[in-house]
Amino acid sequence: MSINEELNNIGKKSLIASDQVKNFTSDEKNNLLIKISEQINLDRDLILKANKKDISIATESIDKAMLDRLALNSERVDSIIKSIEDIVSLEDPINKVLNKNERPNGMVVERISVPLGVIGIIYESRPNVTIDASVLCLKAGNSVILRGGKESYYSNLQLANSARNALREAGYDENIIQFIETINRDAVDYMLSEMGQYIDVIIPRGGKGLVKKVQDKAKIPVIGHLDGICHVYVDEYADKDKAEQLVNNSKLRRTGICGAAETLLIHKNCVESHMPNILNLLKNGGCEIRGDETVIENFPDLAKANEDDWKTEYLDSIISVKVVKNVNEAIEHIAKYGSNHTESIITEDINNAELFLNHVSSAIVMHNTSTQFADGGEFGLGAEIGIATGKLHARGPVGLEGLTTYKYKVRGNGQIRP
Repeated sequence: MSINEELNNIGKKSLIASDQVKNFTSDEKNNLLIKISEQINLDRDLILKANKKDISIATESIDKAMLDRLALNSERVDSIIKSIEDIVSLEDPINKVLNKNERPNGMVVERISVPLGVIGIIYESRPNVTIDASVLCLKAGNSVILRGGKESYYSNLQLANSARNALREAGYDENIIQFIETINRDAVDYMLSEMGQYIDVIIPRGGKGLVKKVQDKAKIPVIGHLDGICHVYVDEYADKDKAEQLVNNSKLRRTGICGAAETLLIHKNCVESHMPNILNLLKNGGCEIRGDETVIENFPDLAKANEDDWKTEYLDSIISVKVVKNVNEAIEHIAKYGSNHTESIITEDINNAELFLNHVSSAIVMHNTSTQFADGGEFGLGAEIGIATGKLHARGPVGLEGLTTYKYKVRGNGQIRP
Protein backbone atom coordinates (compact mmCIF):
# COMPACT_ATOMS: atom_id res chain seq x y z
CA MET A 1 0.00 0.00 0.00
CA SER A 2 1.38 3.43 -0.95
CA ILE A 3 1.72 6.28 1.56
CA ASN A 4 -1.17 8.12 -0.08
CA GLU A 5 -3.43 5.06 0.08
CA GLU A 6 -2.47 4.49 3.70
CA LEU A 7 -3.27 8.09 4.62
CA ASN A 8 -6.60 8.00 2.79
CA ASN A 9 -7.45 4.86 4.73
CA ILE A 10 -6.57 6.63 8.00
CA GLY A 11 -8.71 9.60 6.97
CA LYS A 12 -11.73 7.43 6.21
CA LYS A 13 -11.45 5.65 9.55
CA SER A 14 -11.13 8.98 11.39
CA LEU A 15 -14.22 10.32 9.65
CA ILE A 16 -16.24 7.29 10.75
CA ALA A 17 -14.86 7.55 14.29
CA SER A 18 -15.64 11.26 14.51
CA ASP A 19 -19.29 10.53 13.73
CA GLN A 20 -19.33 8.23 16.76
CA VAL A 21 -17.37 10.27 19.29
CA LYS A 22 -19.40 13.44 18.67
CA ASN A 23 -22.41 11.69 20.20
CA PHE A 24 -20.66 10.32 23.30
CA THR A 25 -22.08 11.42 26.63
CA SER A 26 -19.89 13.30 29.09
CA ASP A 27 -19.67 10.18 31.26
CA GLU A 28 -18.58 8.05 28.33
CA LYS A 29 -15.83 10.48 27.38
CA ASN A 30 -14.59 10.88 30.95
CA ASN A 31 -14.57 7.12 31.51
CA LEU A 32 -12.47 6.67 28.38
CA LEU A 33 -10.01 9.31 29.54
CA ILE A 34 -9.66 7.50 32.86
CA LYS A 35 -9.03 4.24 30.98
CA ILE A 36 -6.30 5.96 28.95
CA SER A 37 -4.62 7.33 32.10
CA GLU A 38 -4.70 3.89 33.70
CA GLN A 39 -3.20 2.29 30.59
CA ILE A 40 -0.38 4.83 30.50
CA ASN A 41 0.41 4.06 34.11
CA LEU A 42 0.45 0.33 33.33
CA ASP A 43 2.69 0.93 30.29
CA ARG A 44 5.05 3.30 32.13
CA ASP A 45 8.13 1.09 31.71
CA LEU A 46 7.41 0.54 28.01
CA ILE A 47 7.00 4.28 27.49
CA LEU A 48 10.26 5.14 29.25
CA LYS A 49 12.10 2.39 27.37
CA ALA A 50 10.84 3.76 24.07
CA ASN A 51 11.88 7.27 25.10
CA LYS A 52 15.40 6.12 25.96
CA LYS A 53 15.65 4.69 22.45
CA ASP A 54 14.63 8.05 20.99
CA ILE A 55 17.11 9.92 23.21
CA SER A 56 19.99 7.64 22.24
CA ILE A 57 19.28 8.19 18.55
CA ALA A 58 18.67 11.94 18.79
CA THR A 59 21.48 13.01 21.14
CA GLU A 60 23.95 13.74 18.36
CA SER A 61 21.52 15.42 15.98
CA ILE A 62 19.32 17.87 17.92
CA ASP A 63 20.02 20.81 20.21
CA LYS A 64 19.65 21.08 23.97
CA ALA A 65 16.22 22.71 23.82
CA MET A 66 14.76 19.93 21.67
CA LEU A 67 16.38 17.26 23.82
CA ASP A 68 14.68 18.76 26.86
CA ARG A 69 11.34 18.63 25.04
CA LEU A 70 11.96 15.05 23.97
CA ALA A 71 13.01 13.62 27.33
CA LEU A 72 10.58 11.68 29.52
CA ASN A 73 11.10 10.43 33.05
CA SER A 74 8.75 9.00 35.63
CA GLU A 75 7.82 12.47 36.89
CA ARG A 76 6.90 13.63 33.39
CA VAL A 77 4.80 10.51 32.88
CA ASP A 78 3.06 11.41 36.15
CA SER A 79 2.45 14.88 34.71
CA ILE A 80 0.87 13.36 31.59
CA ILE A 81 -1.44 11.28 33.78
CA LYS A 82 -2.25 14.31 35.93
CA SER A 83 -3.11 16.37 32.85
CA ILE A 84 -5.62 13.69 31.80
CA GLU A 85 -7.17 13.74 35.27
CA ASP A 86 -7.42 17.53 35.06
CA ILE A 87 -9.24 17.27 31.73
CA VAL A 88 -11.67 14.73 33.20
CA SER A 89 -12.60 17.31 35.84
CA LEU A 90 -13.37 20.00 33.26
CA GLU A 91 -16.85 20.79 32.03
CA ASP A 92 -17.84 19.14 28.77
CA PRO A 93 -17.60 21.86 26.08
CA ILE A 94 -20.12 20.18 23.77
CA ASN A 95 -23.86 20.92 23.45
CA LYS A 96 -23.61 24.11 25.48
CA VAL A 97 -26.18 26.78 24.64
CA LEU A 98 -23.97 29.74 23.74
CA ASN A 99 -26.83 32.06 22.84
CA LYS A 100 -30.60 31.81 22.69
CA ASN A 101 -33.26 34.21 21.52
CA GLU A 102 -36.91 34.05 20.55
CA ARG A 103 -37.80 35.97 17.42
CA PRO A 104 -40.96 38.12 17.14
CA ASN A 105 -42.58 35.40 15.01
CA GLY A 106 -42.11 32.82 17.78
CA MET A 107 -39.14 31.10 16.17
CA VAL A 108 -36.48 30.08 18.75
CA VAL A 109 -32.83 30.36 17.66
CA GLU A 110 -30.05 28.67 19.68
CA ARG A 111 -26.32 28.71 19.05
CA ILE A 112 -24.88 25.38 20.26
CA SER A 113 -21.27 24.25 20.70
CA VAL A 114 -20.32 21.21 18.59
CA PRO A 115 -17.08 19.33 17.80
CA LEU A 116 -14.84 20.41 14.93
CA GLY A 117 -14.76 16.84 13.58
CA VAL A 118 -11.38 15.38 12.59
CA ILE A 119 -8.29 17.21 13.85
CA GLY A 120 -4.82 16.66 12.44
CA ILE A 121 -1.88 17.29 14.78
CA ILE A 122 1.62 17.66 13.32
CA TYR A 123 4.31 18.00 15.98
CA GLU A 124 8.00 17.60 16.64
CA SER A 125 9.88 16.37 19.67
CA ARG A 126 7.38 16.56 22.56
CA PRO A 127 5.99 13.08 23.30
CA ASN A 128 3.44 14.47 25.78
CA VAL A 129 1.65 16.10 22.83
CA THR A 130 0.59 12.61 21.72
CA ILE A 131 -1.57 12.23 24.82
CA ASP A 132 -2.47 15.88 25.41
CA ALA A 133 -3.82 16.15 21.87
CA SER A 134 -5.60 12.81 21.98
CA VAL A 135 -7.48 13.37 25.22
CA LEU A 136 -8.35 17.00 24.49
CA CYS A 137 -9.73 16.06 21.08
CA LEU A 138 -11.68 13.15 22.55
CA LYS A 139 -13.16 15.24 25.38
CA ALA A 140 -14.25 17.84 22.81
CA GLY A 141 -15.95 15.12 20.74
CA ASN A 142 -13.36 14.96 17.95
CA SER A 143 -11.28 12.20 16.42
CA VAL A 144 -7.57 12.91 15.91
CA ILE A 145 -4.83 12.01 13.44
CA LEU A 146 -1.35 12.36 14.96
CA ARG A 147 1.86 12.83 13.01
CA GLY A 148 4.85 13.19 15.32
CA GLY A 149 8.46 13.98 14.54
CA LYS A 150 11.08 11.35 13.84
CA GLU A 151 13.03 12.40 16.96
CA SER A 152 10.25 11.14 19.24
CA TYR A 153 8.99 8.34 16.99
CA TYR A 154 9.23 5.42 19.41
CA SER A 155 7.87 7.42 22.37
CA ASN A 156 4.94 8.69 20.32
CA LEU A 157 4.17 5.28 18.90
CA GLN A 158 4.08 3.66 22.34
CA LEU A 159 1.95 6.43 23.84
CA ALA A 160 -0.49 6.28 20.92
CA ASN A 161 -0.69 2.49 21.18
CA SER A 162 -1.38 2.76 24.91
CA ALA A 163 -4.25 5.17 24.26
CA ARG A 164 -5.65 3.09 21.39
CA ASN A 165 -5.42 -0.09 23.47
CA ALA A 166 -7.41 1.60 26.22
CA LEU A 167 -10.16 2.51 23.75
CA ARG A 168 -10.25 -0.99 22.29
CA GLU A 169 -10.30 -2.69 25.69
CA ALA A 170 -13.20 -0.46 26.71
CA GLY A 171 -15.15 -1.61 23.64
CA TYR A 172 -14.85 1.58 21.59
CA ASP A 173 -13.40 2.41 18.18
CA GLU A 174 -9.62 2.69 18.54
CA ASN A 175 -9.58 4.88 15.43
CA ILE A 176 -10.81 7.82 17.46
CA ILE A 177 -7.04 8.19 17.94
CA GLN A 178 -4.77 7.38 15.00
CA PHE A 179 -1.01 7.72 14.63
CA ILE A 180 0.72 8.00 11.26
CA GLU A 181 3.59 5.54 11.60
CA THR A 182 5.64 6.50 8.56
CA ILE A 183 8.38 9.11 9.06
CA ASN A 184 8.46 9.86 5.33
CA ARG A 185 8.06 13.63 4.92
CA ASP A 186 5.84 13.08 1.90
CA ALA A 187 3.17 12.02 4.38
CA VAL A 188 3.05 15.53 5.85
CA ASP A 189 2.78 17.12 2.40
CA TYR A 190 -0.06 14.82 1.44
CA MET A 191 -1.81 15.35 4.76
CA LEU A 192 -1.70 19.13 4.30
CA SER A 193 -2.71 19.29 0.65
CA GLU A 194 -4.84 16.25 -0.14
CA MET A 195 -6.79 15.29 2.98
CA GLY A 196 -9.23 18.17 3.21
CA GLN A 197 -12.13 15.77 2.65
CA TYR A 198 -11.23 14.06 5.93
CA ILE A 199 -9.48 16.60 8.16
CA ASP A 200 -11.28 19.74 9.38
CA VAL A 201 -8.35 21.59 10.94
CA ILE A 202 -4.58 21.18 11.31
CA ILE A 203 -2.71 22.16 14.47
CA PRO A 204 1.12 22.26 14.25
CA ARG A 205 3.25 22.01 17.39
CA GLY A 206 6.95 22.67 16.96
CA GLY A 207 9.58 25.08 15.74
CA LYS A 208 9.25 27.93 13.30
CA GLY A 209 10.31 25.80 10.34
CA LEU A 210 7.57 23.25 10.91
CA VAL A 211 4.83 25.79 11.57
CA LYS A 212 5.77 27.90 8.55
CA LYS A 213 5.75 24.83 6.32
CA VAL A 214 2.31 23.88 7.58
CA GLN A 215 0.93 27.38 7.14
CA ASP A 216 2.42 27.72 3.65
CA LYS A 217 1.36 24.33 2.30
CA ALA A 218 -1.92 23.58 4.04
CA LYS A 219 -5.16 23.65 2.08
CA ILE A 220 -6.90 23.03 5.40
CA PRO A 221 -7.49 25.65 8.13
CA VAL A 222 -4.52 25.94 10.53
CA ILE A 223 -4.43 26.93 14.20
CA GLY A 224 -0.96 27.78 15.54
CA HIS A 225 1.88 30.26 15.96
CA LEU A 226 5.23 30.80 14.27
CA ASP A 227 7.37 32.23 17.08
CA GLY A 228 7.31 32.80 20.80
CA ILE A 229 9.22 36.08 20.95
CA CYS A 230 8.02 36.98 24.43
CA HIS A 231 8.89 40.23 26.24
CA VAL A 232 9.13 41.32 29.85
CA TYR A 233 8.99 45.07 30.49
CA VAL A 234 10.36 46.38 33.80
CA ASP A 235 8.54 49.65 34.37
CA GLU A 236 9.94 52.57 36.37
CA TYR A 237 7.46 51.70 39.13
CA ALA A 238 8.46 48.03 39.33
CA ASP A 239 9.13 46.44 42.70
CA LYS A 240 12.82 45.46 42.70
CA ASP A 241 12.41 42.03 44.24
CA LYS A 242 9.49 41.15 41.99
CA ALA A 243 11.39 42.33 38.94
CA GLU A 244 14.43 40.21 39.75
CA GLN A 245 12.45 37.04 40.38
CA LEU A 246 9.98 37.47 37.53
CA VAL A 247 12.61 38.21 34.88
CA ASN A 248 14.75 35.31 36.02
CA ASN A 249 11.83 32.89 36.05
CA SER A 250 10.48 34.14 32.72
CA LYS A 251 13.83 33.47 31.05
CA LEU A 252 15.48 30.57 32.85
CA ARG A 253 12.84 28.29 34.36
CA ARG A 254 12.68 26.43 31.04
CA THR A 255 14.43 28.12 28.13
CA GLY A 256 13.14 25.76 25.44
CA ILE A 257 9.42 26.53 25.68
CA CYS A 258 7.50 29.09 23.65
CA GLY A 259 6.56 31.05 26.79
CA ALA A 260 10.17 31.76 27.72
CA ALA A 261 11.10 35.47 27.66
CA GLU A 262 13.48 36.34 24.82
CA THR A 263 13.70 40.13 25.22
CA LEU A 264 13.89 42.24 28.39
CA LEU A 265 12.80 45.88 28.16
CA ILE A 266 13.84 48.14 31.06
CA HIS A 267 12.76 51.70 31.82
CA LYS A 268 15.63 54.20 31.68
CA ASN A 269 15.10 55.15 35.34
CA CYS A 270 15.75 51.53 36.35
CA VAL A 271 19.22 51.25 34.79
CA GLU A 272 21.00 51.95 38.07
CA SER A 273 18.37 50.80 40.55
CA HIS A 274 17.03 47.54 39.04
CA MET A 275 19.19 46.42 36.14
CA PRO A 276 22.42 45.38 37.94
CA ASN A 277 20.74 42.76 40.15
CA ILE A 278 18.48 41.54 37.35
CA LEU A 279 21.40 41.02 34.96
CA ASN A 280 23.66 39.48 37.61
CA LEU A 281 20.95 37.00 38.51
CA LEU A 282 20.61 36.04 34.85
CA LYS A 283 24.38 35.75 34.40
CA ASN A 284 24.70 33.60 37.51
CA GLY A 285 22.06 31.33 36.01
CA GLY A 286 24.21 30.81 32.93
CA CYS A 287 22.35 33.24 30.66
CA GLU A 288 24.14 35.08 27.86
CA ILE A 289 23.03 38.73 27.75
CA ARG A 290 23.01 40.85 24.60
CA GLY A 291 22.38 44.53 25.30
CA ASP A 292 21.67 47.71 23.39
CA GLU A 293 24.01 50.72 23.53
CA THR A 294 22.73 51.96 26.89
CA VAL A 295 23.13 48.53 28.45
CA ILE A 296 26.67 48.19 27.06
CA GLU A 297 27.61 51.65 28.38
CA ASN A 298 26.78 50.45 31.88
CA PHE A 299 27.92 46.84 31.45
CA PRO A 300 30.77 46.88 28.88
CA ASP A 301 31.56 43.19 29.38
CA LEU A 302 28.26 42.15 27.74
CA ALA A 303 27.73 41.32 24.08
CA LYS A 304 26.11 43.98 21.92
CA ALA A 305 22.66 43.18 20.52
CA ASN A 306 22.03 43.66 16.82
CA GLU A 307 18.80 44.07 14.85
CA ASP A 308 18.35 40.32 14.44
CA ASP A 309 18.38 39.77 18.21
CA TRP A 310 15.11 41.64 18.65
CA LYS A 311 13.51 39.26 16.11
CA THR A 312 14.93 36.02 17.49
CA GLU A 313 13.29 33.24 19.48
CA TYR A 314 16.42 31.82 21.11
CA LEU A 315 14.89 28.84 22.96
CA ASP A 316 18.17 28.87 24.87
CA SER A 317 19.92 30.66 27.75
CA ILE A 318 20.22 33.91 25.81
CA ILE A 319 18.30 37.16 26.28
CA SER A 320 18.40 40.53 24.53
CA VAL A 321 18.03 43.64 26.69
CA LYS A 322 16.91 47.12 25.64
CA VAL A 323 16.46 50.31 27.66
CA VAL A 324 13.30 52.29 26.83
CA LYS A 325 12.18 55.76 27.88
CA ASN A 326 8.63 54.82 28.93
CA VAL A 327 5.83 52.26 28.70
CA ASN A 328 4.77 53.61 25.31
CA GLU A 329 8.17 52.87 23.80
CA ALA A 330 7.99 49.37 25.28
CA ILE A 331 4.62 48.86 23.60
CA GLU A 332 6.00 50.17 20.30
CA HIS A 333 8.99 47.81 20.47
CA ILE A 334 6.71 44.83 21.11
CA ALA A 335 4.44 45.85 18.22
CA LYS A 336 7.45 46.02 15.88
CA TYR A 337 9.37 42.91 16.93
CA GLY A 338 6.94 40.69 18.84
CA SER A 339 5.16 37.58 17.59
CA ASN A 340 1.79 38.20 19.31
CA HIS A 341 2.49 35.45 21.84
CA THR A 342 3.03 36.55 25.48
CA GLU A 343 4.20 39.82 27.06
CA SER A 344 4.43 40.87 30.71
CA ILE A 345 4.76 44.23 32.47
CA ILE A 346 6.28 44.47 35.95
CA THR A 347 4.96 47.55 37.73
CA GLU A 348 3.14 48.76 40.82
CA ASP A 349 1.49 51.53 38.82
CA ILE A 350 -2.02 50.41 37.88
CA ASN A 351 -2.37 53.02 35.12
CA ASN A 352 0.78 51.84 33.34
CA ALA A 353 -0.31 48.24 33.83
CA GLU A 354 -3.72 48.89 32.24
CA LEU A 355 -2.13 50.86 29.40
CA PHE A 356 0.14 47.91 28.64
CA LEU A 357 -2.63 45.30 28.97
CA ASN A 358 -4.98 47.26 26.72
CA HIS A 359 -2.55 48.35 24.00
CA VAL A 360 -0.34 45.30 23.52
CA SER A 361 -2.14 43.15 20.95
CA SER A 362 -0.59 39.79 21.82
CA ALA A 363 -2.70 36.73 22.58
CA ILE A 364 -1.55 36.79 26.23
CA VAL A 365 -0.68 39.95 28.16
CA MET A 366 0.33 39.83 31.82
CA HIS A 367 0.91 42.07 34.83
CA ASN A 368 3.44 41.11 37.51
CA THR A 369 3.45 37.52 36.28
CA SER A 370 6.07 35.26 34.71
CA THR A 371 5.62 34.64 30.99
CA GLN A 372 6.18 30.95 31.74
CA PHE A 373 2.56 30.82 32.93
CA ALA A 374 1.54 30.98 29.24
CA ASP A 375 0.13 27.49 29.41
CA GLY A 376 -3.34 26.04 29.17
CA GLY A 377 -2.93 24.00 32.34
CA GLU A 378 -1.93 27.10 34.31
CA PHE A 379 -4.95 28.93 32.91
CA GLY A 380 -7.30 26.25 34.19
CA LEU A 381 -7.94 24.86 30.71
CA GLY A 382 -6.43 21.46 31.45
CA ALA A 383 -3.68 20.50 29.03
CA GLU A 384 -3.35 22.69 25.96
CA ILE A 385 -3.05 21.55 22.39
CA GLY A 386 -0.98 24.60 21.50
CA ILE A 387 -0.95 28.38 21.61
CA ALA A 388 -2.57 30.30 18.79
CA THR A 389 -1.45 33.84 17.97
CA GLY A 390 -3.85 34.50 15.10
CA LYS A 391 -7.11 36.36 15.56
CA LEU A 392 -9.55 33.88 14.03
CA HIS A 393 -11.31 31.05 15.87
CA ALA A 394 -8.97 30.20 18.77
CA ARG A 395 -6.43 32.50 20.44
CA GLY A 396 -3.95 32.00 23.27
CA PRO A 397 -3.76 28.54 24.89
CA VAL A 398 -5.99 26.23 22.85
CA GLY A 399 -7.88 24.01 25.25
CA LEU A 400 -11.24 22.31 24.98
CA GLU A 401 -13.26 25.31 23.79
CA GLY A 402 -10.74 25.97 21.02
CA LEU A 403 -11.48 22.49 19.65
CA THR A 404 -15.16 23.22 19.17
CA THR A 405 -17.22 25.24 16.75
CA TYR A 406 -20.95 25.94 16.79
CA LYS A 407 -24.14 25.47 14.86
CA TYR A 408 -27.57 27.04 15.02
CA LYS A 409 -30.63 25.10 16.05
CA VAL A 410 -33.82 26.82 14.95
CA ARG A 411 -37.19 25.62 16.28
CA GLY A 412 -40.43 26.79 14.83
CA ASN A 413 -44.12 25.98 14.53
CA GLY A 414 -44.84 26.35 10.85
CA GLN A 415 -43.41 29.85 10.31
CA ILE A 416 -42.93 30.90 6.68
CA ARG A 417 -41.01 33.94 5.50
CA PRO A 418 -43.16 36.62 3.86
